[in-house]
Amino acid sequence: MNVRDKFNLEKLASGKEINMDPLWLPFTPNRQFKASPRLIENAKDMYYKTSTGKSILDGIAGLWCVNAGHCRKPIVKAIQSQVEKLDYATAFNMSHEGAFRAAESITNIAPSGLNHVFFTSSGSEAVDSALKIALGYHRAKNDGQRHRFIGRQKAYHGVGFGGISVGGIVPNRKMFSSSLIPGVDHLPHTLNIEKNAFSKGEPNSGVELADELENIILLHDPSNIAGVIVEPISGSAGVLVPPRGYLKRLREICSKYKILLIFDEVITGFGRTGEAFAAQKFQVTPDMIVFAKGVTNGTVPMGGVIVNSDIYNAFMHGPDWAIEFYHGYTYSGHPLATAAANATLKVYRDENLFERSNELSSYFEDAVHSLKGLRNVVDIRNYGLMCGIQFLPIAEKPSQRAYDIFEKCFEKNVLVRPAGENIALTPPLIAEKKHIDIIIDTLKWAINSSI
Repeated sequence: MNVRDKFNLEKLASGKEINMDPLWLPFTPNRQFKASPRLIENAKDMYYKTSTGKSILDGIAGLWCVNAGHCRKPIVKAIQSQVEKLDYATAFNMSHEGAFRAAESITNIAPSGLNHVFFTSSGSEAVDSALKIALGYHRAKNDGQRHRFIGRQKAYHGVGFGGISVGGIVPNRKMFSSSLIPGVDHLPHTLNIEKNAFSKGEPNSGVELADELENIILLHDPSNIAGVIVEPISGSAGVLVPPRGYLKRLREICSKYKILLIFDEVITGFGRTGEAFAAQKFQVTPDMIVFAKGVTNGTVPMGGVIVNSDIYNAFMHGPDWAIEFYHGYTYSGHPLATAAANATLKVYRDENLFERSNELSSYFEDAVHSLKGLRNVVDIRNYGLMCGIQFLPIAEKPSQRAYDIFEKCFEKNVLVRPAGENIALTPPLIAEKKHIDIIIDTLKWAINSSI
């Protein structure tokens, strides 16, 4: 074994070498990656540039988050200006102007009635925070026996123990099953290829699946249920769009039994569906919305929970010097994150990117459904600027086909997202029709030449 093999050195275009061995990459086959690494040097608007000088068209907005495109000057300048002025301020017993402005900007675009923001550093933290808020709310209402949560199969709610517990993606749960939080049940997922394959937008059948929520509630007794958490559109499972009327039925059932409804909009928030939040697009108002990713355009880690006044006010009792909610993070409302959020939300507003997303969605829909009929394609699902393309699995090689297509697309300078047996597409909201054409043409080639 030579020195390069031993230390896994990669020679860059600059002539410099880096030791790749110390880094453990998340959600990545590390050995495979380090044998053939993909390293990014810089980015601008719709494109990445690799360490070898290749321009890569970003078909997934970084990781569902760079909605306004990469390295946008107003956002970059806001972060630079902030770090020169105030690099950090504790959120415990202190704060700063930017945090209040960011919270106000977020509530201004949230569904009516959701008007208080609790900041976190990520979507995973935001989910766990929402679950704790739900438990605290019921206790504050003298209803503390409500301790159970209901999630959904195939759901992804981050990687905290709470999020994994209410989540429904098996590989995320398998290794940690012995330590998941108790008292969690799961709704059936809404994917039905037999009835709804190649649906454009909301499938017309399957609303009855929402009625299973009432059965689960009655099984555990409504007085024990604290909250129900769902993604309006399940992203990491391969873009599972809810059947028409499904989310409204969930809302009706939760209201009937005084159970909090939580929407995880980490992926669907900030224009991905053509509105600020999917809740507005589907005309269903939850009690809480979990957000992250697009709030800062992916520049600085940030997440949060938006709650209604009933939830917020339930905590605001007792002596005014007492802490109402024993929960928070070192980086809650971080100055750089809130500066990035304020600048990002202004870009969305000034450039009408939510409206632009809505206008482009029909072209995107027609483009992705042009892949119907290609070899091994068993389903295509889309909503807004989101799409999941599902493939026939290879026997005893789960997820291999989608990963092979991802690699082939990267070879042709297009970045797509492998997700199980699916390829997901979520281009930045600044995408033009020509970019969508390139993504689809590349995918056609990759699918037809895949294993």
